[in-house]
Amino acid sequence: MLELHSHTTCSDGSLTPAELVKFAAEKGVKALAITDHDTMAGWDEAIATATLLNLEIVPGLELSTVYNGRSMHILGFYPDAEKLRSPLQERVEGRKRRAREMAAKLAELGYPIELPDLSGLMAPGRPHIASALKKAGHVKSNREAFDRFLKDDGPAYVPYEKFTAQEGIELLTQCGAVSVWAHPYIFRGGTVEAILPELVEAGLTGIEVYHPTHSPSQTRKLEEYCQTYGLLMTGGSDYHGPRKEKNPDFRDLNDLAVPLTLLPPLRAAAIALKSTRS
Repeated sequence: MLELHSHTTCSDGSLTPAELVKFAAEKGVKALAITDHDTMAGWDEAIATATLLNLEIVPGLELSTVYNGRSMHILGFYPDAEKLRSPLQERVEGRKRRAREMAAKLAELGYPIELPDLSGLMAPGRPHIASALKKAGHVKSNREAFDRFLKDDGPAYVPYEKFTAQEGIELLTQCGAVSVWAHPYIFRGGTVEAILPELVEAGLTGIEVYHPTHSPSQTRKLEEYCQTYGLLMTGGSDYHGPRKEKNPDFRDLNDLAVPLTLLPPLRAAAIALKSTRS
């Protein structure tokens, strides 16, 4: 009944914050984290909707960082929004610059696209570029767009602007947020065993143990790492909206049955972080 990883139209999800909250309530979720990429834009709408549905919103985000030249995502929960607002705005502007660069690369390759409106608070990412490629008729699916053009080292791929995982963890810590390594076994820049000690040294607070891409053995290994390093455990479906294309890793909201017992330690850690920084 706990969902600590979900996305809305404020980043690369297909449901508005209000739609996501209503759907979560229908699915029996009792506490839902809004973790859009590099933005807090969906919080207010989600909280206003959740108040009417007796559903708790966990304020969060998924920070885009780089480690060993590869994309690494760090979840942040319960940040001080005022402290984080300015640094996040620069991250969003960086995402917009990245989107324009990928569109330019595609045009040079002979596959022009029309970018979504970049004037607002929405944080664009590769899924938006993939959707634009599909809309332009250059590919038949978002998966084809990634496989042909947008995957790491693909011909239209543009890396994130330099912002290391350590810098991301430090920023979240400074803003009183609990930092959690998202879906560690998706990462392709090194092994979890080798990387984790460096992230812990940088101040990492937890690991996303329960995720659709993690096998049972990987989940057990992450549980062991949390015990060894004294880290918090989180989990979620990484929900981006109803499934539109074949995706073996897709999980609906609440499918992972993450227990609510994981939430109080997360909340307590955030309170402790804020008290040490006040």
